Amino acid sequence: MAWRRLGRIFCPDKHYDWMYSHAANPCAERQADGGWRAYFSCRDTNNRSSIGYVDFCPKTHQVREIASQPVLSPGPRGTFDDSGVSLGCIVSENTMRYLYYLGWNLGVTVPWRNSIGLAVSRDGGPFVKQSLAPVLDRNPHDPYSLSYPWVRKEGAQWHMWYGSHLNWGNETREMEHVIKYAHSSDGIDWVPTGEVCVPQIATAAYAYSRPCVLFAAGRYRMWFSYRGKAYRIGYAESDDGIHWQRLDEKAGLLPSGTDWDADEVAYAHVFTHEDQYHMLYCGNGYGRTGFGLAVYE
Repeated sequence: MAWRRLGRIFCPDKHYDWMYSHAANPCAERQADGGWRAYFSCRDTNNRSSIGYVDFCPKTHQVREIASQPVLSPGPRGTFDDSGVSLGCIVSENTMRYLYYLGWNLGVTVPWRNSIGLAVSRDGGPFVKQSLAPVLDRNPHDPYSLSYPWVRKEGAQWHMWYGSHLNWGNETREMEHVIKYAHSSDGIDWVPTGEVCVPQIATAAYAYSRPCVLFAAGRYRMWFSYRGKAYRIGYAESDDGIHWQRLDEKAGLLPSGTDWDADEVAYAHVFTHEDQYHMLYCGNGYGRTGFGLAVYE
């Protein structure tokens, strides 16, 4: 695969207290007027993350509107997302839209504990949290921490690919974080399987996260991020969505060596616009330099 960069779309620059810096984990959603909206995670002046959006044009890669209020904010003190909310994905089903996200809790013995939450929009209305509690929390298969969910609905079955810690080391770089699989009959009550989806073949990589899964030409296709010295975008394919073949050479996008994505590329969302694959992705610093757009050729 070969991706042609179209340029950076957006990077917060003290726009608001809640959108002070960073634009991570972008996710594109087509709007009723044919335009596109990119939801993303941003940080406030205390480094807590909220979810905002910009409306943009893929042809000109220019921003048309910036959200003035967050789509989703951190929860009340003591809840699973009181330290921040980070975007996973959005699933549309009839008049309902399901926003799956990661909730942050800062820790004492470890830096953080994450769980997966859900907010729902009905009939085009605002996203409202399904509950003060997560929809997928620590469990016998995921005893440490969970991260960025990607969800697909196929018929009556819901599928989720998400990040999960295998352990914590003495330092953050010693942790092992992998991509696992869960399923559901309603998108709310999830059954984790413990299946590790993406083979760990890069010995220098210690964190696999933020999967993006499409189904095309009879196969599941996943773009994901993995981190060694810096983040890279990996790629895998599967016949059943559970057992995956690692094909990183097909990911097709490496750091540019210059400018905002000189050192890192991460957090890909691949979507179709005018019969072509487009990719939103982040550059340096976990979204510190914002996100950009590339087109598959």
